[in-house]
Amino acid sequence: MKKILLAASLLISTVFADIKLNEVPEEVLLEKDLGGLISGEKFSTTIIKEKVYLFFYIDPDVKDLNNEFTEFIKAKKYDRSKYNSIVVINLDATWIPNFAIESGLEKKQKNFPHTIYVKDNKKVFVNKWNLKDDDYNVLLFNNY
Repeated sequence: MKKILLAASLLISTVFADIKLNEVPEEVLLEKDLGGLISGEKFSTTIIKEKVYLFFYIDPDVKDLNNEFTEFIKAKKYDRSKYNSIVVINLDATWIPNFAIESGLEKKQKNFPHTIYVKDNKKVFVNKWNLKDDDYNVLLFNNY
């Protein structure tokens, strides 16, 4: 796991916003009109535990901004029993129609079944965690 943390610390620059090191951030619950899993089920950040999680909060307009980093992580083939990733799409930050984004997310979910794909319809993470809007945020959670 130290390799993940080292790689992430070298390659990630992010806004730490209202999230403090060594503290669990405020729970975010996305359901109904706020968003949720691409399957339509609710999503809660309380699942971020007992593993290392890479958390991506992405404006679809800049989705390719960190491709080099994501390819680097993917190539490492980390043990999924100890590592997982969550990708939250900020649907309120783009002009792209939601149905087009959702269709793309469904394909990605099939190609990357271990990744958790989430829709944020109302910028909930921007407001609750003070993540940067209209951008590509990357956070690393180590909950061992």
